[in-house]
Amino acid sequence: MNKVIRIGTRESALALWQAHTFQDLLNSKGFSNELIPIKSEGDLDLVQPLYEMGTVGIFTKTLDTALLNNRIDLAIHSMKDVPTLLPKGIQQAAVLERGPVKDVLVKKTNASSLEIPQIIATGSLRRKAQWLSKFPNHNIVPLRGNIQTRLKKLKNEDWDGAIFAEAALVRLKTENENVNILDWMIPAPAQGALMIVCKSKDKALLNVMKQFNHLETALCTQIERDFLRTLEGGCTAPIGALAIVEGNNIQFQGGVFSLDGKRKFIIDETFEKSTELKGVKLANQLLKKGAVELLQEFKSSS
Repeated sequence: MNKVIRIGTRESALALWQAHTFQDLLNSKGFSNELIPIKSEGDLDLVQPLYEMGTVGIFTKTLDTALLNNRIDLAIHSMKDVPTLLPKGIQQAAVLERGPVKDVLVKKTNASSLEIPQIIATGSLRRKAQWLSKFPNHNIVPLRGNIQTRLKKLKNEDWDGAIFAEAALVRLKTENENVNILDWMIPAPAQGALMIVCKSKDKALLNVMKQFNHLETALCTQIERDFLRTLEGGCTAPIGALAIVEGNNIQFQGGVFSLDGKRKFIIDETFEKSTELKGVKLANQLLKKGAVELLQEFKSSS
């Protein structure tokens, strides 16, 4: 491919890190490219909570439009922000090797115990629901903005801690000694993974992108996203899912939570790695256990 590949990206520091990382991969293979920064709807409104904004695709719509209007040739997204059903004319081209997947708590100090009432900040309903399930005596406050903005708010506000994706802190080399990895919290489907999308009709570019596709990451994130899609949850619904390859097996954990954290439906299974994608079956098992009523309550309250 001789043409310059135009890479569409959001303008946040984390999005630009993602774009530069992919740009380095393209350069290593000898592909000419340029970055085209584009501001998204989610970046324009940093005050209103995500779950009040009609959030499906809020960080991807603008890039989708630029792609379909031929302003860019491909877009790179944090995969957890991408709707499980892509717009007509746009196709997943590659999934890059996954980074850290867990959520972390950044605390102001290590002195206070989580067993006493505290104020914890997050803009994610999934994180809020799981946190209240474990710490029902805590108060959860909303938090928006890029990583640097959120860390600054934590420093300045009367909060005890805030929840972040570990991948974001690691990628931006944000050092903080008071970081606790939340091993018990089920992450967002595809958290820590990056997706490349192209126009479906751009067969030449789609063929080029195959060499950047990390098969294990693509498999695990597909299972997680099938699970999410079957449960009909948007990207901010209180749904978590994580699939991990362990030898010839895949270990999967997924869950649906009530907004107050008092009810939850969890599935934890290990199965053989195969071409069969299990996300749909796993989600249906959870729906049969009673998760369907919980999700209906969430939709009616949205």
